[in-house]
Amino acid sequence: MVLKLEFDDSLRELVRQNLQRHEVRGLRREGRRRAAVAFTLVNASEKADIGNIPHASEQRGQAAYLLTTRAASLSSHASQRAYPGGRVDPGETVEQAALRELAEEVGLELDADSILGRLDDYATRSGFVITPIVVWGVKDAELVPNPGEVDRIHRVPLGELLRDDVPLLDSIDDSPHPVLRMPLGDDWFAAPSAAIAYQFREVALLGQSTRVAHFEQPRFAWR
Repeated sequence: MVLKLEFDDSLRELVRQNLQRHEVRGLRREGRRRAAVAFTLVNASEKADIGNIPHASEQRGQAAYLLTTRAASLSSHASQRAYPGGRVDPGETVEQAALRELAEEVGLELDADSILGRLDDYATRSGFVITPIVVWGVKDAELVPNPGEVDRIHRVPLGELLRDDVPLLDSIDDSPHPVLRMPLGDDWFAAPSAAIAYQFREVALLGQSTRVAHFEQPRFAWR
C-alpha cells in the first residue's frame, strides 16, 4: 500500500486511529520537570527553508509537520531544532500546555478538538519529561515566530520521515544506547526532537508499536 500524505481528512483519520490503537507509555518524573510539545501537522504551503529540502508545495497539498529553530539568545538549547513546547504550568494538562505553547511560539491558536492523540513520554538529559501531543493544524495557517523563543519556523514535508535512511543511529562512549538522528534534506536533527519524529512515523503513519524512550541524545543536548 502506498501511503498518501496529502493534508486531508483521510490522513487525519489515519493518524487519529493509529494513535488511538497505540498504548502510550508514560514516565515517572523522578525529579525531572514536566514539559509538553505540539507535534503539529499542517499543509506544506511554504518552502521548508532547511536542509535544501525541495519546495514541498510543488507536491500538491502534501502534509508537513512544524519544526522550529530555537532563538540563539535562549539560555538553554539555543539554536537547536525543536517543536513548539515548554513547561507544564500548575493546573494545566499536557494537552493544554502544548496548545498554549503552540500559540505563544508560532502564533497558531487551536482548540482541544485539534488534538489527535499523544506519543510516549521521553526523558531528556537536561531534566525534563516531555509528552508529545499530536495536533492537526489548519490549511495555510499564518505562522509568526515569537522572537524571544523562535528564530525560524519550518514546514517539513512528511515524506522526509519515510526516507530509506531513517533513522540514523550513532554510538556514543557515555551511553549503551545509540544517539538517534533524523535526516532533514541534506542536514539532520537529533533526539529528543528526532526521537519524537521517528515514533510519529512508526506509530501514527505506519501503525507500528515502536518505542523510542531508550534512544540517546547527543552531548550538546545534555545541558
